[in-house]
Amino acid sequence: MFGEKYDVIVVGGGHAGAEAAAAAANMGSKTLLVTMNLQNIGQMSCNPAMGGIAKGQIVREIDALGGYSGIVSDKSAIQFKMLNKSKGPAMWSPRTQNDRMLFAEEWRLMLEGTPNVDFYQEMVSGLLVENGKIAGVKTSLGIEIKSKSVILTNGTFLNGLIHIGEKQFGGGRAGEKAATGITEQLVELGFESGRMKTGTPPRVDGRSLDYSKMSVQPGDAQPEKFSYTNTQVLQHQRDCHMTHTSALVHDLLREGFDRSPMFNGRIKSLGPRYCPSIEDKINRFADKDSHQMFVEPEGWKTVEVYVNGFSTSLPEDVQFKALRSVVGFENVKFFRPGYAIEYDYFPPTQLRHTLETKLVENLYFAGQINGTTGYEEAASQGLMAGINAHLKNNEQSPLILKRDEAYIGVLIDDLITKGTEEPYRMFTSRAEYRTLLRQDNADLRLTPLSYAIGLADEDRMKRMEEKLNKSEALVNFFKETSVLPKDINPILKEVDSAPVKQSDKMYKPFSRPNVTMDHMKTLPIVSDYITTHNLDNEVLEQAEIQIKYSGYIAKEKVNADKLHRLEAVKIPDNFDYTKLKSLSFEAREKLSKIKPVTISQASRISGVTPSDISVLLVFLGR
Repeated sequence: MFGEKYDVIVVGGGHAGAEAAAAAANMGSKTLLVTMNLQNIGQMSCNPAMGGIAKGQIVREIDALGGYSGIVSDKSAIQFKMLNKSKGPAMWSPRTQNDRMLFAEEWRLMLEGTPNVDFYQEMVSGLLVENGKIAGVKTSLGIEIKSKSVILTNGTFLNGLIHIGEKQFGGGRAGEKAATGITEQLVELGFESGRMKTGTPPRVDGRSLDYSKMSVQPGDAQPEKFSYTNTQVLQHQRDCHMTHTSALVHDLLREGFDRSPMFNGRIKSLGPRYCPSIEDKINRFADKDSHQMFVEPEGWKTVEVYVNGFSTSLPEDVQFKALRSVVGFENVKFFRPGYAIEYDYFPPTQLRHTLETKLVENLYFAGQINGTTGYEEAASQGLMAGINAHLKNNEQSPLILKRDEAYIGVLIDDLITKGTEEPYRMFTSRAEYRTLLRQDNADLRLTPLSYAIGLADEDRMKRMEEKLNKSEALVNFFKETSVLPKDINPILKEVDSAPVKQSDKMYKPFSRPNVTMDHMKTLPIVSDYITTHNLDNEVLEQAEIQIKYSGYIAKEKVNADKLHRLEAVKIPDNFDYTKLKSLSFEAREKLSKIKPVTISQASRISGVTPSDISVLLVFLGR
């Protein structure tokens, strides 16, 4: 069946696996995607949504690099929101509600329409390793498939164990069996493994809910989209709703705590800190009598509803009784109860920045196998693993995104240098340079890099260049064009800003707080320029941010340049830290384990102090 040797084999068809296969194939690698069920490619295992705080920036970055997640999200969106719009642009984060079935269908169709991608449905039970180098995979039927590289994107399937109250059974997702064999082999090869947990809420029948008792959560009046390509903006949207738990609901849930795997010791692994179960919320925030619940439709036509904020692994009878006491849920009918799932992961300090493992050459890990949580984090890792597997196979330089270039760069650098003992989730606060890493400029930051390696196509590059040229020209227009006091002062009065007494360049009053592009567009000279040059909202937004936040942007660029100077100080391969007695014991231990490539990377390792870095710099003659 598999006489030929593949360039890249991707194991797993979730968000990481789908992006990995698409990236490698689009760059020219002969790629095989092996998954246990081809019907579940691109499956949204938890909430039917993409993006959110920092995660929306990641989806934009994936799209700018030539990935598919943004396009699939736009094609399957049922609602769009730009979160944090009341804050500065570094915090703006796009988010879509999606049609779960349509999302998976679009992923499947896009992959099937990608040349160089083959598919095979079966469980991979082992790896073929020869002399410390990957040679392929072995399936549960005993079939050996040869390849130059393998990317593992097993999600929650490695020895997955599902918990509902005191009941537990093997599974990688509700209704699907766990994957076995790979963990055991990797441990034999010398890899360190651990266990993590995540959970999901009940799914319920929307026909049994009373929405009149809940508050409506509509999408944006003027929705945007994720992809920088020509995907369509939503013309109509589905509403979400919000309700709350109560003291009664909490009391009913507490009745089942003695049967909860979270509290009776059955689950020993750590779950995601920032997406706690409802029982964890009640326990940790005992002073709160109420928690928000978001009622999210699963698609355009289905009646299935996702109960966001009610993730739980309590016994099903406790879940049902408590949920029926929530306002609007008095007659709720369950499609399925919530559950927790434990699974194997591999501490990501065992990886290089390319996501290649240090122990086995040409073996890559991406997604939840690295201890992350979230579709977006997984997809970005899959994309980078697919890119770097292709580049290495073709003896080209790797693509490693810096911390000031992308949230994806922050994510991977955090994983490699700091590791994680709980499911890692991306936040804007994790990025030192978040004013540079905005959702609006992901294409300007990353498309040239992707185009240079042959992933982003000519059309993407042309769109990016047109946006860049038009926005720069508009900024220059504001810097070079004067405005009279009689024209600008009515705008300044409207926003309670001091009037000007003489004509000045438009750039100055536009830089003031509360003066927006909408205000400036009321000036005939500005509206004429916009019309003449056919400027869209993306260009206008980009120019406005560049003008209003130029000082902050310049400051972060200076700080980023300092970081780059440390990145230039390379640490020799197989450097023996034990010989440097001036280093602290912890620093010697951490540096020997993680093997940082540069001084900058070494400085970000937990437990390595500034004095340790000084010792290294002196030793390296710097």
